[in-house]
Amino acid sequence: MQAPFERLVRAHEHTVLRVARALVGPDDADDVWSETFLAALRAYPGLPRDANHQAWLVTITHRKAIDVLRARYRRPVPVDPQDSAAVPARISPGPAERSDILDLYAALDRLPAKQRHCVALHHLGGLPYREVAQQLGGSEVAARRAAADGVSALRRVLTDAERRPS
Repeated sequence: MQAPFERLVRAHEHTVLRVARALVGPDDADDVWSETFLAALRAYPGLPRDANHQAWLVTITHRKAIDVLRARYRRPVPVDPQDSAAVPARISPGPAERSDILDLYAALDRLPAKQRHCVALHHLGGLPYREVAQQLGGSEVAARRAAADGVSALRRVLTDAERRPS
């Protein structure tokens, strides 16, 4: 018999939220979190007993985040007709307690999609590179390289931000 679903939620809710925030930003992360656990609740009875619950939930989170991103880019964005080069930002910072968290989200948002997904799935979601590669459709070496490049870029951006005078 499997453990109650509530125990699974408590054990992995923070990981799911971290991955969601990294992939879609703080504004849509709660929706992705909810959608993840709703989908997981439906599938939980058929899940094998020896399944890696964290990896399973991170996979669902990744797929739900992709759904949100696709929907976001399909919505029309009002722009000034005089400004044809206007491009919507992917993260619109919401209320946050610390500006460094917003700096991190902004830095994550500037990463190329593959690097952002690799960093989120491996470093925040705890998936091994093999599973990250399976999720993103590449090799383990490419996932490892993309994550390393992403972390390196994040360090550069955040270090530069700290050095700038306020």
